[in-house]
Amino acid sequence: MSQRFRIDGAAQLVPEDRTGIPALAGRSGTYALMPTAPDLLVFSRQPPEGGSIPTPRVVLAGDAGGFPLSDLIAFLSQSRWSGVVRVHTPGGERSLMIREGEVRGATSEEPADRLGEVLVRLGYVDRAQVEAVLREQSASKVGRALVEKGLLQAHDLFKCVTHQVSEIFHAIVLCREGAFFLIDQPLDEKTGHSIQLSTQSLLMDSIRKIDELAHFRKRIPHGRMYVARKRPSDGKLEEDEDRVLAMLDGRRTVLELGHAARLSEFDITKVVFRLLEGGFAGLTDKPVGAPAVAAPEKAATQRARPAVRTVPPVDARPVARVFNFIFREIRDEVSRQGMDHEFIAAANAALSGQALSSSPVLEGLAFAADGSLPEGRLMDAFDKHRAQLGSEPLASFRQALSDVMFFLLFQAGELLESRADEDLARRVKELLATLEAP
Repeated sequence: MSQRFRIDGAAQLVPEDRTGIPALAGRSGTYALMPTAPDLLVFSRQPPEGGSIPTPRVVLAGDAGGFPLSDLIAFLSQSRWSGVVRVHTPGGERSLMIREGEVRGATSEEPADRLGEVLVRLGYVDRAQVEAVLREQSASKVGRALVEKGLLQAHDLFKCVTHQVSEIFHAIVLCREGAFFLIDQPLDEKTGHSIQLSTQSLLMDSIRKIDELAHFRKRIPHGRMYVARKRPSDGKLEEDEDRVLAMLDGRRTVLELGHAARLSEFDITKVVFRLLEGGFAGLTDKPVGAPAVAAPEKAATQRARPAVRTVPPVDARPVARVFNFIFREIRDEVSRQGMDHEFIAAANAALSGQALSSSPVLEGLAFAADGSLPEGRLMDAFDKHRAQLGSEPLASFRQALSDVMFFLLFQAGELLESRADEDLARRVKELLATLEAP
């Protein structure tokens, strides 16, 4: 992909430098030019001669505006494909790293997608801290360096890396122009942060965001609109809504509110939209003075309690036991590096701050030295709170433990060599398969 060619004024295809000439060695013959989009040239040898070339190689290329990338990624997930999805657009190049159908990382040439920018945008560090670290470390190590300097918590880094990958994934799914390529090549996951996200969950989230954002944009055309408070909370708002409402002074834009509240553009747009719909806030294209109405101090205590529902008995013990087995497997692998004490401490810090999941079943729990959660207390919490876990409490319980698992895998990936990390991911996947319905 590094050799460059140019079509000159005489419509001649020529290499930009001498490195492009060896790329055509062994490709002699007659080629037919296929009709393609403006950003893509495809030549097909006539007649075909077959043969193969070593990896990396492009195994599929196409017009991003002529084929839904969401459908392509869904197919790759179902077929458990491994390789790189690269998308070239006028705004830059973005790539997804996929192993056995699951997203293991993402890169982008867009400056706003860089991890340092995400950390600043979400309010976890300031720009001066990021720039100071970048003077000492490469961009690929900025997150870990901030953690080592005590400027960022490990679980906050995990949240930001997850958000970064999700945003790049979302941008690729939204792509409607340019070209895409499927590249068969080994993944070098140690060039950045090791992470594993469900492709199907990302797809569902992206499709939901596309639909919801289109709805929000009917009232909030862009993130540079200023938001002012119109009336205080009625005690029935969600926690994020109450928190953002208290920040409204008419002098901050939607994007600035997102930065202050540590919410993504989509999430802050959603919160502001709900406040507008409820008559709690108003929009203006210019900053205004701070409103006279003070933010309510007792909104959280006045919030209506959820209705009590009768939930049929559910046995969550098998799920808890499988995840505890997974947690111990991860801890044991890390212990071989002599980092298990720091690993457990970071995991417990994340749990105590509810940074990994907002599920009530995890409140007050901590990992034991062997990496497991106390099963008895976990079951008691599930029984106590299952009425709050929706129509499928077992699925909600499993999702909460999955969120914890992905954080532990992320932490382990920072400490392990590639082969050990891949072997651990394989074992975890086999253990998770035991929970699947027959």
